[in-house]
Amino acid sequence: MLEWSLAALRAAGIVEIVVALPAGSDAPAGCVGVRGGETRSASVRAALTAAGEGEWVVVHDAARPLVEPALFRRTLDALGDADCAVAAAQVADTVKEAGPDHRVVATLDRSRLWAIQTPQAFRRSVLERALEVGDDVLAAATDDAWLVERAGGTVVVVPAPPGNFKVTTPHDLQVAELLLRDRASDHSV
Repeated sequence: MLEWSLAALRAAGIVEIVVALPAGSDAPAGCVGVRGGETRSASVRAALTAAGEGEWVVVHDAARPLVEPALFRRTLDALGDADCAVAAAQVADTVKEAGPDHRVVATLDRSRLWAIQTPQAFRRSVLERALEVGDDVLAAATDDAWLVERAGGTVVVVPAPPGNFKVTTPHDLQVAELLLRDRASDHSV
């Protein structure tokens, strides 16, 4: 899955790539490798420290191997006057809030709800400041955009295509394999 994500990054014109890896793993060719942290944001902090001095940074999960190169460009272009731009899918399902007893207490307005994904693009200086928090705060972060929000930064959503899903279950892996196989056969024609 990492190789597919790397190919999309490169096709988007992003050439300096830092990969957070488990201990003992080698970085893919053409990438800088760093040891991942205990949490997602600790890994991002380690990767950011190893990255060059560019004005912006893109964070992407290799668990989204079907990312299209254009989505990287759209998130970067969306920075405009924002501090962060995140790929996102508008929520299609009805979403209900329930209490600890599983009783519904509210039905949320889905027209305003977005499921956040990667890539996420940041102004480097803003992300650096947002990551200057304790390990307990990093552990609570489900994404780095939340850290930017928490620090008072602005975050905008960038609509993502349906294929930019995260591979987290065996079913997701099967779907991704089928779609990647399809994509590979399309390129061989």
